[in-house]
Amino acid sequence: MNNDVWTLGRVMKWTTGFFERKGSASARLDAELLIAHALNMSRMQLYTEHHKPLSGDELSATRALVARRGDGEPVAYIIGRKAFWTIELTVDKRVLIPRPETEHLVEHGLERMRGLANPKVLDLCCGSGCIALAVAATRRDAQVLATDLSDDALALAQTNRDELGLNNVTIQKSDAFTAIDGTFDVILSNPPYISHPQLETLMPSVKHYEPMMALDGGTDGLTFYRLISTKARQNLNEGGMILVEIGFDQGHSVSELFKAEGYRDIRIYKDYAGHDRVIEAKCPQ
Repeated sequence: MNNDVWTLGRVMKWTTGFFERKGSASARLDAELLIAHALNMSRMQLYTEHHKPLSGDELSATRALVARRGDGEPVAYIIGRKAFWTIELTVDKRVLIPRPETEHLVEHGLERMRGLANPKVLDLCCGSGCIALAVAATRRDAQVLATDLSDDALALAQTNRDELGLNNVTIQKSDAFTAIDGTFDVILSNPPYISHPQLETLMPSVKHYEPMMALDGGTDGLTFYRLISTKARQNLNEGGMILVEIGFDQGHSVSELFKAEGYRDIRIYKDYAGHDRVIEAKCPQ
């Protein structure tokens, strides 16, 4: 950007092009979110006020955020917010950024709760709390326990719970199932599932910014699924269901783990891209 007059429309066009040259697959959306945040405007105002010239301070604020994105920092971390399901969450480098694909886990989990009064739900490896809070916001009668091993993640999940006013969610530290008492109608989990070879191939914006603890699924990516498939039954009610998010190529392997432990009615659900995304299994008899 030079010292000529820069209108909103001109800044939007330049920033979108800059992000395209940087290889962003969502260049226009990135530009909209960052510019709106820098200027404390709505995304709609970027277009209804596109002739508005920006002051020097406004340009400086915008440049600072654009530079951070240009260096690879995820937009959600820069603006500190991320929309998920019907809620908006505070996010930062302490937690994995909630992905749209994870909404499939929420969707199918809620389907399993249909017809259940006051369902008891566990969100294992809760991170930002996105799954637990999405469920709790949709089913106000549910009693939801959200657990994680990371103190940083738990602190942010509690912040999100309090900001959303969802007092039907309890936040608790637990290494997998070790500190969890009681049984649940539905267990949901988006555990770390990236294998060690795949960790090396992650996009820089993921590899260098998001917490490795939330990504590292062990040598073959299945470490946590082995643990979940062998331990979950002790915390499932009779007839209870467990649903886990999986990597696009893990459908068969994870299904076999649950099958070997006697789980029934195992189903694989695909995401909108046609990739295996969620596995559902019914508690062994």
